[in-house]
Formats: sequence, C-alpha cells, structure tokens
Amino acid sequence: MSGVARAGGSGRTAVPVPQASEPPGPAVPAETDPRLIPSMMTPGFYPEAAASVELIQTHISYIFLAGDYVYKVKKPVDFGFLDFASLARRRFYCLEEMRLNRRLAPHAYLAVLPILETEPTNAGRAPAGAGPPVRGGAPVVEGLRLGDAHSLGATFPAVAGTAVAEGRVVEYVLKMARLPEERMLKNLLPRGQVGPEVMEAIARKVAAFHAEADTGGEVDEIGGPASVRHNSRENFEQTERYVGVTIPAWQRRFLSLYDEQFFEANRSLLERRVKEHRIRDCHGDLHLEHICLTGTGPTVAADDITIFDCIEFNKRFRYGDVGLEVAFLAMDLEFNGYEELARRFVLAYVDASGDGELPRLLNFFACYRAYVRGKVVSFRLDDPAISAADRAAAAGTATRYFALAFRYAARLERPTLLLVGGLMGTGKSVLSRRIAQSLGAEVLQMDVIRKELAGVPPDEHHFEEFGAGLYSAETTARTYAEAVRRAVAMLQAGRSVIIDASWSRRADRLHTIDAARRTGVETVFIEARAAEQVVRRRLEQRLEQEGEPSDGRWEIYAAQRAAFEPPQEDEGARLVAVDCGAPPDRCAALAVCMVRVPGYHEP
Repeated sequence: MSGVARAGGSGRTAVPVPQASEPPGPAVPAETDPRLIPSMMTPGFYPEAAASVELIQTHISYIFLAGDYVYKVKKPVDFGFLDFASLARRRFYCLEEMRLNRRLAPHAYLAVLPILETEPTNAGRAPAGAGPPVRGGAPVVEGLRLGDAHSLGATFPAVAGTAVAEGRVVEYVLKMARLPEERMLKNLLPRGQVGPEVMEAIARKVAAFHAEADTGGEVDEIGGPASVRHNSRENFEQTERYVGVTIPAWQRRFLSLYDEQFFEANRSLLERRVKEHRIRDCHGDLHLEHICLTGTGPTVAADDITIFDCIEFNKRFRYGDVGLEVAFLAMDLEFNGYEELARRFVLAYVDASGDGELPRLLNFFACYRAYVRGKVVSFRLDDPAISAADRAAAAGTATRYFALAFRYAARLERPTLLLVGGLMGTGKSVLSRRIAQSLGAEVLQMDVIRKELAGVPPDEHHFEEFGAGLYSAETTARTYAEAVRRAVAMLQAGRSVIIDASWSRRADRLHTIDAARRTGVETVFIEARAAEQVVRRRLEQRLEQEGEPSDGRWEIYAAQRAAFEPPQEDEGARLVAVDCGAPPDRCAALAVCMVRVPGYHEP
C-alpha cells in the first residue's frame, strides 16, 4: 500500500475481521494466475463505478486503484523474511494486514475478498456493448469475479480450487478506501503545511497507540534486545557486498563497532525497558509515506491522522522497542530536511509517553533505521531490469542513508569536553570546526578568546615573538582560564564543548581536565599532527587569508615545538591522535570515529 493515495474518514468500521490460524509451512512459489491482472485492470470487474483502473507494482504486491477504492493482491513470492508462496499464506497475511492496520486506520481497511473462478457464459464473452457477464450480481471478466466477505464463510477457505457459494477461490484481495494523495504527510511538508503542532499531534497519537499495543510474552521474546541485536548484525552481513558501491569500508566498519559498543554499554537499560513494557506490537514501518492528514480544520485531532500500511508479514520487524518506531519517523523527517519538526515530534512523544530514557537511545535507534533504509535501497541495485539512471539514483539515495546513519552514530549522547590541540599549522582549528557538527559540540577557539580579552578584533594580526606580548605567559594563562570558565558553564548546561588551543603545557591540560571531572563529564584530548612541509605551506597560506584569527607563522614554529609537552595517559583524558595531512573531511571522519569508538583504526 506504500505510496498509494487512499480516501479516509473516521470511526471504527463494523465489518468483522475473520480470524485465521497460522498458515502452514513454506510452499514452492507459484505464478500469479494469468487471468488476474487483465481482469482487475477492467473497470467493470469492480462492483463500484470506476472510470479507469491504475496498476502499481511493488516487489511483493499488485495494487489496483479503482475509483474511490484500492485493491491489493499479494504476489506469490518467498524472500525468506516474507513468505506469500501459498494461497493459504496470502489469505492469512491479507487478514493480518486488515486486522493490524485497523488499529490506526479502522476506516481505511474494509474487507478481504476472494477472487472466484466461475463458468463463463458464452465462453466468457458477452455481446458487443453489453458489458461483462454477471454471476451473482458481480461482473465476470476472463472467468474471474470478486466474491464478497460473506462468501468467505466461517472457515475462510485457503486452498486453491476450494469451492465457495458461486465458484472456486483462485486468489484473495484486500479492499481499502482510497486516501487523498494531496493530504499525505510527504506531500504536505514541501508545501509548508506541516507545523510543529501537527507533528506533536502525531506524536500523541503514536504514544496512545503504543500504550494500547500488545506487550509481554511472545512480543517481548521476539522484539527484545537480543532480537534487535540479531537484526542489527544481520544488516551488516547483508551490506557487505555493497562496500565501495553505496557505503565506504571505513563507514561500515565504524558503524559495526559502534553497534557492538552500544549494546555492551546499554545492556542493563535495554533489559529494563522490557520490564517496563517498552517492547510492543508496533506499526513497524512508520515513515512519511504512511501518514495521511484527513482533517482540514485549524486543529489536528487524533481522528484526523490516518497511519496505514504496517508490517504484517514478519513479527520480527513489527515487535520491538517503541523507540525504534519513534526513531523511524524522526529519521525520515531529518533525511528529508525537517530537523526541527523531527525534534518537536520526539519531544512531544517523550512528554506524552513519559519515556524519559528514550533520548539516551534515540541516536542508536535512528542510526539503525537509517542503516536499514540504506540496505533496502541498495537491494535495488540487484535488479537486472533496473535502468542505468535508476541505478545511479538508487546508489546515491542509499549512500545518503548510510551517511545519515554515520551522523547519528557520531552524535555524543552525554556532555563531553574535547581538547583539540597540537602545534600551529597542524590543522587543529579546521579539525575542530568540522568535527563539531558531527559530534554535536560547540567550539571555543583560543585565538578568538585571547583577542576578545585584549580588546583586539579577531582578524587583526599581532606578530609577536614566541611567549611575548599578546602571547605572554600571563595573557595565555588568563585566556586558558576564561576558556575553561566558559566550557564548564556550557557543560553544566548539558552541551558538549571543543576547546581549540595548542594545549602545549601539561599544567594547563591537568587543570582543565580536573575542572571537567568535577563537572562529571569525560575529557578527550585530540592531538592534530602533520608533516613539517605541510605545516610550513599552511602557515604561509594562512597569512594571506582574510578573517583568519591565528597569528601562527613558520618563524616561531620551532620554538613552539621545542616547548610542547606531549600529552600522557596519566593526565586523565582519553588520547586520540589524528594525522591531519589528509583531506579535511577524511581527517574529521577519522577523528569522530576514534572519539566515538575507543580503539577504532582505519580498516
């Protein structure tokens, strides 16, 4: 039902959902009845008036748009994680799709109907202009006709050829009301018609749904932390063949290590969420294309929000931590450029659900969801029928999803102090600026603070002797003290901070690390390094750059190098060294990887 417009209303339908038992084991996939598509593409096949019929195919379904209704037939396929091979299974999952989706879209999922084979009149041909032959009030096309819900009977027959009132069952179809395409969330967003209040209303509806969804027993067993970890490891195995195609080797390796680290560090929290009933029978596929705002008033009520097309075919993809569901929609919003709406959605959900621990887990959950999307889009490249243009577009989209997964993994969950130091010209200021956005940190640049305290414009150069004037020991001590004061205030406010300075003196580092320790945060020292020929070239180029606050130059480099006291393990900060002779983006990515995953190294 993905990507298909449908029509809505409100209130629960009174049509009962037949209960079906779990289908039998796997069957050999069959071919779709060759009469099915021609029949269902005929407007006269349907009991309602339809001027035309449009067919949309996915890898698992045929979707027919017929006037005010949508008819969906499952393909006889078996992908391992999804098995529609037998008619019994297609019957079962049609019923499951209707039952599960009525939780959030009761008005849109109408019935499961049999498609029947009948004896055609005059070989199935009616006189010219007479329209399709009719049996039992329903048109007959190519010897097939739609049954009705009452034809299913108490046993809801599932075997091909099973006789019901007026024919043999050859297939089952899910009938849905058509929702207005123009009211889909994915279409409203680009038009600027979705404000924070809409996302907050959606958050409240999702929170209420989660509160009522099944939990415990099988749900906990299938959707608990062990299952999430299994699914996550499976993702990395399934994307190995796309290394160098849609995901760089270093990125996949980092995300895999981050995944392992996360589960080790958060095992007790994840287990506690099971006990707190945060594992639920969720929607499983909550993203922009599956939300429709059917209301048009000034306010958004719960009944105005239709959420459809949940995952019915695999419990493993639907049972899980509610945070995974929240993260999916937040990730989709961010992927499409709506970061602030994503933030408001998450905050509203946390408030409505009382799930105060969710923010600690959200980066990982969003990373997981983005990686899955990158994997699924990468699968498209395996289709031999895909055009070169579509292949390039799919590869680009998958790469963007993997990059987003990296950005989530890079974000610091807790306030952290990062000291980026090194000799002049090694690239520490460029490194600081580039890693700040990835880590979610703010930068305090020592050169700027120094000149602020002296009442000097930041871009005004002062070429002093090493250790003299603006760079005297007294001025330097005052500058470091002010930088630490500002950093502590920001850390106490819950923000991560980068202090960009040379950090050449052990005493300055010890004082700053101790101040961070008293604040209760971790300190990481990132040392920028570069070959001397690279340093010299950079220092010479820097003097010609407008707005550059640094006064560093090659003439005093040797003096600074001689006075530099290398950082030591006993200082209390975790040490990271980065060769900044490589391109800045690659250096920044490497630094982020090493900060977020201790012991990380290039593959």
